[in-house]
Amino acid sequence: MNVLVINCGSSSLKYQVIDTDSEQVLAKGLCERIGIDGRLVYQKTGLDKEITDAPMPTHKEAVSMVLEALVNEKTGALKSLSEVGAVGHRVVHGGEKFTESCLITDEVIKAVEECNDLAPLHNPANIIGINACRELMPGVPMVGVFDTAFHQTMPAKAYMYGIPYDYYDKYKVRKYGFHGTSHSYVSKRVCEYAGLDITKTKTIVCHLGNGSSISAVDGGKSIDTSMGLTPLEGLIMGTRCGDIDPSVVEFIANKDNLDIAGAMNVLNKKSGVDGISGVSSDFRDLWAAADNGNEKAKLALDMFCYRVAKYVGSYVAAMNGVDDIVFTAGIGENDAGVREKVLENLTYLGITVDKAKNDATHGDEAKISTDDSKVAVYVIPTNEELAIARETVALI
Repeated sequence: MNVLVINCGSSSLKYQVIDTDSEQVLAKGLCERIGIDGRLVYQKTGLDKEITDAPMPTHKEAVSMVLEALVNEKTGALKSLSEVGAVGHRVVHGGEKFTESCLITDEVIKAVEECNDLAPLHNPANIIGINACRELMPGVPMVGVFDTAFHQTMPAKAYMYGIPYDYYDKYKVRKYGFHGTSHSYVSKRVCEYAGLDITKTKTIVCHLGNGSSISAVDGGKSIDTSMGLTPLEGLIMGTRCGDIDPSVVEFIANKDNLDIAGAMNVLNKKSGVDGISGVSSDFRDLWAAADNGNEKAKLALDMFCYRVAKYVGSYVAAMNGVDDIVFTAGIGENDAGVREKVLENLTYLGITVDKAKNDATHGDEAKISTDDSKVAVYVIPTNEELAIARETVALI
């Protein structure tokens, strides 16, 4: 079956067509600047990228252009849209309503809309993409795959906050966690790669990118994760602050005469390694600056790696042990320096790193610990699109 995977942002749309029998990507690309002017990037596997500038007032026009590109006579990956068996949609926030992927119906869309206040930037865009596909591809099954679903196995002691219980009763204020599709895929894939029984394995997944999160996966189930009600909690990230004293919000708001929205903008978009270093949110820029003697860039790297190691240590305690630690996503897969720096703080676990393997691993599946290491360490590239396609096929 060919599955079209759609991931809608507020002004962008990423897509892939995957032949789920062979799990090969037939075509991929993105639409960007939706609502501004519009640009389609399309690439059939084996051919060069095609870039088309065209008006995209809404996501409907973006989806329409994607579908036209997929069946283009010269470079289309499909002969007709009838070759698309289903569409899998990434949905960021499912709240407590969705513990697993599901077929999209009018009732499901209404339930997703009820979670909009938990993800005001993402869920409305996800719904727009779903509605555009339903209109342009009538009769084709649609599946929603939720970022939060994998973490719905967390126990209450892990997801509740130390605030009056009424806020949970009335507004469902709690930890939800994100990157669930990635954490689910990677925790399963590492067991396949290493020949482990997932039901008996304790895994810590470090999804490190511009947005970063860590999860504790015990027996294939998430029991804790670093992101919270929103993606702001947890690790220091590209531009997000991660864990801070909540009073910081009031303090900087009073000092800089900011309202809540202004203070939250600082914490979400002007903080993290970018805000600390004053250089960039891109770790390649940070390493270059640090190598040239920039102390703030060095501090940003130190703080990031220290926070990752602290979370790993806390999740060893949460699971009362760990069998393997996995690095994934843009930084986790490609930045050997970050991996080495994180693992330097975890030698008490009996971890020994094969430096040559670590240095040589960039975006490949690999074991980077030595054979006598008491805890195995792996790099496993994430593949959220494939995970969404698999979930879609399983439901269809």
